[in-house]
Amino acid sequence: MSKDVSGKDVTLKILDFWQNDEGKWMDSVVSAFEKKHPNITIKRTTQDWGQVNNTVGLRLADPNGPDIALVNNGWQAMGTLAKGGRILNLDAYSKLYGWDKEFPDTIARQTEFTSDGKQMGAGSLYATPAARSSLIGLYYNKEILDKLGLAVPKTLTDFEKDAAAVKAAGQVPIAYGSVDKGSSTSILFALQNLYADADKIGDFVYSTGSVSITETGIVQAATDVKKWADAGWFTPNYAGIQYADAQNEFLSGKAAFRFEYTGSLAFSDAQKQTFGYVQLPQAHGDSVVGTGASAANLAISAKSKNPDAAAAFLDFMASSTSAQEAVDHGFLPLLHSDLNVPSGNPELASEIAAQQALDTSNGYTPYFDWSTPTMLDTIGGQLQQLYAGQVTPKQLAEAGQKDYDTFQAQRAKG
Repeated sequence: MSKDVSGKDVTLKILDFWQNDEGKWMDSVVSAFEKKHPNITIKRTTQDWGQVNNTVGLRLADPNGPDIALVNNGWQAMGTLAKGGRILNLDAYSKLYGWDKEFPDTIARQTEFTSDGKQMGAGSLYATPAARSSLIGLYYNKEILDKLGLAVPKTLTDFEKDAAAVKAAGQVPIAYGSVDKGSSTSILFALQNLYADADKIGDFVYSTGSVSITETGIVQAATDVKKWADAGWFTPNYAGIQYADAQNEFLSGKAAFRFEYTGSLAFSDAQKQTFGYVQLPQAHGDSVVGTGASAANLAISAKSKNPDAAAAFLDFMASSTSAQEAVDHGFLPLLHSDLNVPSGNPELASEIAAQQALDTSNGYTPYFDWSTPTMLDTIGGQLQQLYAGQVTPKQLAEAGQKDYDTFQAQRAKG
């Protein structure tokens, strides 16, 4: 095992799902890496996310398969691959390259598993983050706010005052649709982070068994979204609005706010001047806690004949060079703060400011649905019933706890 990869000619095969603009970013990173390591050639195989996720286990079992693959977080993906010995334990490379010191522990924990695949968020490192992040937070249309004489909210209280004022002016405060159970939960997950300690959310998601769902802020978050729905702050007929239609409503200027995943809204050059993003601080205090992760994680195949070269590429993917390339291509970086942000893109600058606030507070929480294979569907269904008045916030949480306990019992059986 060595950092010295300047010897024999090597070809590394990589399986990824980056296409279109993301593919251009990846190509730029590959070119920069090959320039630094002229003896290493990168050969990409690119498919959509679903194809990669559904076939990665079989591909990694093939001796002629990829050396490096993007792997999804969670029990069913990374945990299964770690338990099955399909991907390398990266602890030795972590010490060699200093990843154990470079990666915030709230980010590194997302790619850790025990060797038996039974415990997430502990044990050994099985993948590394790319230097691009994905967050959940609050987007706003500054043009709408300016016309109403409203400031960009800095707190949850500010947001609620702005939303009420937007509603009073006869406009839609929040672009939202709840017909898609999975995507409808982003607003709930964003709000959880304003009420719970980051470690509490992490311990629940990583199934330590020491934290109940009521300690994750979910009851308070559900109470808020129900209150907002009843106040008429969502898109009219939101129960029948599709995810893409809610996005389009926001982008077309028909709503002031939207809770959304970064990178999910295709802003035009003009919209980059008037839209922005904020990571609201916690409701009680000023610490910043938010759902955030790498845009993708890279693992090394246990069958790779060139693991040292593959580790060098993983290190490069987490480097400031890759982060700067992300910014240059209009994407949110991760792990690095000393970057040049294009002056003509204030929207991206607002996302990077939020990113850096999370870096400073080490306030990343994992995606809540990682807690069980069925949690996203469970909470999404409960959210629909909450809006319909069929369950209370407390009952929503109880359903989530039942899902969690059922999965824990299955895990205990092996």
